[in-house]
Amino acid sequence: MKLATPQLFVSSCLLFFSLVSALPLAVRDAYAPPVTYPHAGTAWKVGQYHNVTWDTSNAPSQITNQEGQVVLAKGGVLDYEHPLAKNFDILSGHVEIQVPNVEPGDDYTIVLFGDSGNDSDAFTITK
Repeated sequence: MKLATPQLFVSSCLLFFSLVSALPLAVRDAYAPPVTYPHAGTAWKVGQYHNVTWDTSNAPSQITNQEGQVVLAKGGVLDYEHPLAKNFDILSGHVEIQVPNVEPGDDYTIVLFGDSGNDSDAFTITK
């Protein structure tokens, strides 16, 4: 049986993709360190500076993305357009932020992103 050139090409591609898909992917660890500050009972005032902190004691040896970002959320709605901090090393365990000019409330959280995400307990922001 003689295969035509297009059939040979398609057969070769299928063989290649089946072999590649059978190879194991490199081991990568998702890292979502728990936020330690702010915590429940914390009250921040607009304009103040605070260190957002997280626990790095259980960091895996291979982290997919070590570049961190901190985002403020109110009532579970994240403000992705105005990150409080970005482009910092997720293994540092802290980053300083300035409390933005937002409406007072007691349902704010901080979300820490690296190669995964983790949020703080709800806390209060006042004017």
